[in-house]
Amino acid sequence: MYAGLGDPRAPLFAELTEAGRWAALAHVLDYDDLHMPSTTHISAVCVPAALACGGGARAYLAGAGVMARLGTALGWSHYSAGWHATCTAGAPAAAVAASVARGLDAERIAVAMALAVPAAGGVQRAFGTAAKSLQVGFATEAGVRAAALAEAGASADVSAFEQWMTLVGGDSEALDTRGPAVPNGLAIKLYPCCYALQRPISAAAELGKLDPERIRAITVRTPAVSLAPLIHQRPRTGLEGKFSLQYGIAAAILDARPGIDSFNDEAVRRPEAVRLGELVEVHPDPGEGGDHLLAGQLEVEITLEHDDRVRRTLGLPPGAPERPPTDAELRTKLELCAGEDADRLGALTWESAAAHLRATMPA
Repeated sequence: MYAGLGDPRAPLFAELTEAGRWAALAHVLDYDDLHMPSTTHISAVCVPAALACGGGARAYLAGAGVMARLGTALGWSHYSAGWHATCTAGAPAAAVAASVARGLDAERIAVAMALAVPAAGGVQRAFGTAAKSLQVGFATEAGVRAAALAEAGASADVSAFEQWMTLVGGDSEALDTRGPAVPNGLAIKLYPCCYALQRPISAAAELGKLDPERIRAITVRTPAVSLAPLIHQRPRTGLEGKFSLQYGIAAAILDARPGIDSFNDEAVRRPEAVRLGELVEVHPDPGEGGDHLLAGQLEVEITLEHDDRVRRTLGLPPGAPERPPTDAELRTKLELCAGEDADRLGALTWESAAAHLRATMPA
């Protein structure tokens, strides 16, 4: 959220409520975490919803548990159909986080979830535009509003929630309430872009320093499923670059470790980035099964002058739940986001975070 304040889209978020503004800021850089089975950015929704209502870890985990299970029950077919699952699963989850923070009982929480149904939407065509982070803000503020209405005594038919699940292709029978709050854990992004780019960027970066002038061809072999959100082949803006396989590879070659500045408009339009992006040839493998963005393995092969070739195959990028980030990687991310305020912001607690946000981001 703090780093998002520097994004050119941040002034737009002043039009949102407090919870919506915080959620949009948490998502605008696409530097937030991801829950792989549900394909949802849990913390970008549930942290702001909990904090805005005076809640802490318990409220966050309640919302996160709902979001993880709801997104998983909606399934990959829901995501691959073009829904932005962070928003569809996010609105009811925000309602739960806000309700628990407000101290509502189970009956009122169920009503809040039903009241959030009209806002449980969002589409992937928003990717690469301000609408992506805005619709996450819409979902979050709708959940907080639904909790307030439920607390005030609003009525709702709670079976509307199951009807909505059916309409958007989910299966309420697939909901599994067992296990930890967030089954399988969270994937932590080490680069500020779509999670589908974390693996190709990591693979290209692990090839070591290359002279861009010597590169003659770039070949990427990847399961087709991992390309679902990468909808911009020739990006023109920094936001589009966050959803471009071609630019992600170029940024990894040019910037070694792509950071926030790698995904602004000027960086995406660099002539050398455009040239490298045009060299990228993608070979999707439709036969590689899987129902998430890290299915199978990805291979990056770079052909240099004189037909010299370097190649890297990668299954899990750093930060994946099965390959958790090191303390040093987390510290680097904190410093990229917070700069000289890294130590102060790194020491925030649930109790102090909301007050800090309100002081930093006045209404």
